[in-house]
Amino acid sequence: MQDQDLWRLSASALAALTQKGEVSATEAVTASLARMDALNPALNAVVVDLRDEALARAEVLDSTPPDLRGPLHGVPVTIKINVDQTGHATSNGVLAFKDLIAPDDAPVVDNLERAGAVVIGRTNTPEFSFRADTDNDLHGRTHNPWGAHISAGGSSGGGGVAVMTGMGALAHGNDIGGSLRFPAAATGAVTVKPGFARVPAWNPSQKAERGLLAQLMSVQGLMVRSARDLHLAMPAMIAPDLRDPFHAPVPWQGPRAKDPIKVAFTRNTYGYDLHPAVETALLAARDALRDAGYIVEEVEPPNVFEAGRTGYRALMGEIHALMKPDLDRYGSPAIQSLFDTYFQEFPPFTGEELLKMYAKRSHYARAWSMFMMDYPLVLTPFLPHPFFAPNRDQEGIEGAHDVLGCAVYSYAMNYMGLPAACLPSHLAALPKGPQPINVQIVAQRWREDMAVDAAIAIEDRLGPMAPRLWDHMAAR
Repeated sequence: MQDQDLWRLSASALAALTQKGEVSATEAVTASLARMDALNPALNAVVVDLRDEALARAEVLDSTPPDLRGPLHGVPVTIKINVDQTGHATSNGVLAFKDLIAPDDAPVVDNLERAGAVVIGRTNTPEFSFRADTDNDLHGRTHNPWGAHISAGGSSGGGGVAVMTGMGALAHGNDIGGSLRFPAAATGAVTVKPGFARVPAWNPSQKAERGLLAQLMSVQGLMVRSARDLHLAMPAMIAPDLRDPFHAPVPWQGPRAKDPIKVAFTRNTYGYDLHPAVETALLAARDALRDAGYIVEEVEPPNVFEAGRTGYRALMGEIHALMKPDLDRYGSPAIQSLFDTYFQEFPPFTGEELLKMYAKRSHYARAWSMFMMDYPLVLTPFLPHPFFAPNRDQEGIEGAHDVLGCAVYSYAMNYMGLPAACLPSHLAALPKGPQPINVQIVAQRWREDMAVDAAIAIEDRLGPMAPRLWDHMAAR
């Protein structure tokens, strides 16, 4: 294979070559860096270039004996700028934090590097990593490679663009309300939002502990081009780290499920119009699962709208109490205005009512756990409509409602701590240009592996989205 083609390979295919020595870590890293040089100036996905560190690490890895090579040996990966990496700023997209240098690596960085991955760059995020679009005054806007008609998503927008365009085979991100799945849906990437306590998390640079819901809802994960790469890389991500005292050391692969697996399928969008392209994507995913031997039944799961809105209003209550002083002090006028809109769209719970909503999390999670005894997987829309345009969330209440208000299938899963995969199942030809349409697969607690298996079954029948993106980019 030519050096310049290595960036096209999935992480699994690339790791198979590097572990055997058929491709060196240096060659793998160099190919991704060349792709970054070609595309990143226009896309602005990677905002901290780590080529010198990456090439030095690749050289060390090339001298590693084959029997000591990790599962991700030589695989290029990007890290989001809101996670600590020794010697680099954890800016979180905030101008005032541009010199907040991390004293040590976060657990996810340690775990990826222990598995042999090579960090080639750090990727963009919106201010405070709290927006479904990626733009900030420090690094600017990240652009979607499908075209200017689609936002790159957020908050892990830089990572989604990087991995889908070949700037690394894996992209780290995190998700408190959809920040892995929004960028995946925007670009056609594949991800699984892990459940609570699955991946160890902590930033050595942080000066105070996060709020309770921030701890319970926020998770670390990866975006990939091929669903199988999640089975390769996520076992490394979930390795224990004592700095996260609530991490649960549960094996990635759970007990074999009874065949055939039952999947609940819903088209319910709770009063929001279901766009025909989204329905097409849902039906395609449904049919692909049936073709793979799953039993798919159209049946309503417990009320997602109520769980999602309750969870996000509780999160807004916590943010208003604990984070608003930093927003007021360090945030740009744009992000301050956006949060004012969020507080209108999701009126924050406060005081005793907020404490009751913390408690009610168990009520919703219990209902879903009992439902999923019969249906271990649930196929849902991710958004009721195709992905939105850049800055749609800044167009007042209507814009915020169109971006986040309707995304109850996203943040409900964070509130309940359930894992959820997100993957493309349709490429829609829309008036402003082509758009990937992603669906969501929710799994039982601790069963991310089952959600990924289902994503693989869909991808095997419908094909990955990345080659279609590359053809589209070449034709423009």
